[in-house]
Amino acid sequence: MVSAPILPLRLEGALVRRGGRVIVGPVDFTVSSSGVSIVIGPNGAGKTTLLRMMHGMERLSAGAVRWALPDREVRERQAFVFQTPVMMRRSTLDNLAFPLQLQGLGRKRARHEARDWLERIGLAEAAERPAPVLSGGERQKLALARTLIRKPEILFLDEPCASLDGRATREIEDLLRAAHAGGTRIVMSTHDMGQARRLASEVIFVHRGTIREITPAAAFFAAPSTPEARAFLKGDIVE
Repeated sequence: MVSAPILPLRLEGALVRRGGRVIVGPVDFTVSSSGVSIVIGPNGAGKTTLLRMMHGMERLSAGAVRWALPDREVRERQAFVFQTPVMMRRSTLDNLAFPLQLQGLGRKRARHEARDWLERIGLAEAAERPAPVLSGGERQKLALARTLIRKPEILFLDEPCASLDGRATREIEDLLRAAHAGGTRIVMSTHDMGQARRLASEVIFVHRGTIREITPAAAFFAAPSTPEARAFLKGDIVE
């Protein structure tokens, strides 16, 4: 039996306030069922909070975040990858097999599937090494694979390549393209405009806690509609 999709995701007047100050919102927009949305904007604009709102990690002060299905049916079908991944004190292989075991797969089968993924991401030789001693790029690839092995319908990523070199960034982007080709919806923040141009089908420009533009990528990079976005693309300081 094919499950009903969890998307679209709708944010309706969603707002986060801390210490009496509005961090993000109110936000009204819909995440469709396909595409790669890249969230950009100046430091402190609210990009991370916006992603956390959508994922469900942020307590709303007002408004709502609504999936197409009840929240209890959504949790296991969406995922989040952080800028600095947390590794369990286990081998690389066991870190990757663990999500499958949580889903009820037997240990032998889970480890078999995990080995296939390690081959795919170029970490087969590191299978028995403790995950915490991997390099930054290796840990990020493992974190992404640990998420994708569950086949999420939507994946949120917060600056996953911020501290990586060019080679590791290219490998992460290749994994994201393959995931998108396989049907995973992607919403990701980045400061790298080259990366945004390479991956985005649409751009979400955030400034001072509000969404100023949601535009198809080609149109955004050709001619942003707001002065703040135009200044940001030029490399100017946007306050």
